[in-house]
Amino acid sequence: MDFFERQDKARKHTKLLVVYFVFAVLSLVVVINVAVSLILMGLANYGLMIWRLSPAPSPFEPSFIGSQAGLLFWITLGTLTVILIGSVYKTLQLGSGGSAVAELLGGRLIDSNTNDPDERKLLNVVEEMSIASGVPVPQVYVMDGEAEINAFTAGHSTSDAAIGVTRGCMKMLSRDELQGVIAHEFSHILNGDMALNLRLMGLVFGILCLTVIGRILIRTRRTKFLLPLIGLALIIIGSIGALFGRLMQAAVSRQRETLADASAVQFTRNPTGLAGALKKILTYGSRIDSPHAEEASHLFFANGLDTSIFATHPLLTDRIRALRASLDGKSPRVIEEPVSAISPAPLVSATPEIPVAQAGAGRLVAPFVAEHAVVANIGQATTQHLAYAADLRQAIPPAIEAAARDPIGASGLVCALLLASEPSVHEQQFELLASVTSEVMLNETAQIWPQVQAMPVQAKIPSLDLALPALRRLPSEQFQQFRAAIETLAASNDKADLFAYMLQKIVARHLDTYFLPERRPVTQFYALHPLARDCGVLLSATAYAGQEDATALSAAFAKGAESLGQAAHCEILLLPPEECDLSSVDVALERLSQAVPQIKKNLLGACAQTVAADGVIQQGEAELLRAIADALDCPIPPFVPEEVAATA
Repeated sequence: MDFFERQDKARKHTKLLVVYFVFAVLSLVVVINVAVSLILMGLANYGLMIWRLSPAPSPFEPSFIGSQAGLLFWITLGTLTVILIGSVYKTLQLGSGGSAVAELLGGRLIDSNTNDPDERKLLNVVEEMSIASGVPVPQVYVMDGEAEINAFTAGHSTSDAAIGVTRGCMKMLSRDELQGVIAHEFSHILNGDMALNLRLMGLVFGILCLTVIGRILIRTRRTKFLLPLIGLALIIIGSIGALFGRLMQAAVSRQRETLADASAVQFTRNPTGLAGALKKILTYGSRIDSPHAEEASHLFFANGLDTSIFATHPLLTDRIRALRASLDGKSPRVIEEPVSAISPAPLVSATPEIPVAQAGAGRLVAPFVAEHAVVANIGQATTQHLAYAADLRQAIPPAIEAAARDPIGASGLVCALLLASEPSVHEQQFELLASVTSEVMLNETAQIWPQVQAMPVQAKIPSLDLALPALRRLPSEQFQQFRAAIETLAASNDKADLFAYMLQKIVARHLDTYFLPERRPVTQFYALHPLARDCGVLLSATAYAGQEDATALSAAFAKGAESLGQAAHCEILLLPPEECDLSSVDVALERLSQAVPQIKKNLLGACAQTVAADGVIQQGEAELLRAIADALDCPIPPFVPEEVAATA
């Protein structure tokens, strides 16, 4: 099953979740109406007895029984309203993504500049996983009040994802065990589970609201004895609602937890690490004490509540047994964390160096990316990618690493990555930058630029990803200034550098979600026909970026457009340069990002064929494809050179 099939399966699970929710709500409405009818019938019978024994008027006359239908209608309407309002409220509360869930559960955001050894170990593992999988570094939280071992990931997309671990998870697990847990959580990101899990949280909370209303009614004055009785019934029914919620969580979660375990083993090739974490949970436990643990129980790495037949996770013993079956006898590759230094020095002998690009060309001496590997690699991180990511992270110069961990330094780093290498253009860009940004950011950019110039092209996207956590700590005013600066730099290159624009697009897309929260566009396009022109814009811009000869350019575009057009039975046209400039590409990418996964798969395959029309995909072209895929929310792991893969 590839990345796009997993995404489609997650979408189908979302539809199934709606069916579960509707069934649960209808069942609750029926149970509530039956309970209220029985209460009213008992009261009416009691009233009839009093009325027959006493000539005095009684509120429970026979006519009262006839009014039950109207009352039950209003009770049904009220029940549906409570559930709907509760679900909408919780969904809006979680609108900011993973950070909202982490804070709800008592998480504390870890500073990317932390000097705490345990926190540094955790961040290093997360950073390596991010580079290896091609997704931006998520926000990392630790739940200081939770002593047992557990973890979770949450978010609507890779832009607002957050990973949280308990204090026990961070302190009691070895690096290999922690790596297994984090790989499991990254599998949820790549498998499309996060958005599904957040929707499930919102729906389950709406059902649980019945218990809250019941507690309010039961405190009503005793003279209005009908309301406390209804409140007691709602508490009982709310407990049934909680059972429905647990059933929904278990139905959605159990299978996906098993899949995440398998994906984590494929990622790390070290089942002993994940199995070791599960064994420690058997010893020390995984309970979450947060009052919000029940509504988020399906998010956790292990069962966060008391074990029951409706547990949201498979039994630990079953998970360990499945991992034991995957052991292949090979020695896992262990990456030891440096003890004496927070920022490791570049490796000099045992670790393969990052491939060095040709001077001024931004390309490798020999091509190594196969055309078919572009789409096949999407969302398919392996142990080779993880080893390469660990080597790359440790080989990043200390000055760049230090800049990436500081908000102002990270701003300067991103600006330096967008500067052109030509002296004349570079000087002009510095003048433009001085007009839109502060002197501090300008100085940071100038200071780090020489280091960035020596950076190989394949290290640029990972450097951006490493800088994102620090950039999220920018004050709002400084972010607006930074946003204006990178837009100015991306548009200032006379050659309309598509790769520089895509780098700017990566940063802006992931940060806008955090600083400028707004309603996310839902999937609107299920066919390629309405997106034909947008595909033409992107393929044309890609062809112009990779070819200068008119004949070669037309041939490159035709190769990509033909395959895409045949799949969708529509014609994709080559557009003149003025119709596929950076602003047009921006609009096209925004629309294309709202397409279903299969359309994105075909589009990225067409882009790969366009840049591979000359028979090879060079490193710079491969990184451009990775940037385009990021804009479509289809993370591509780094393309690992053969010599690096052979030593991993």
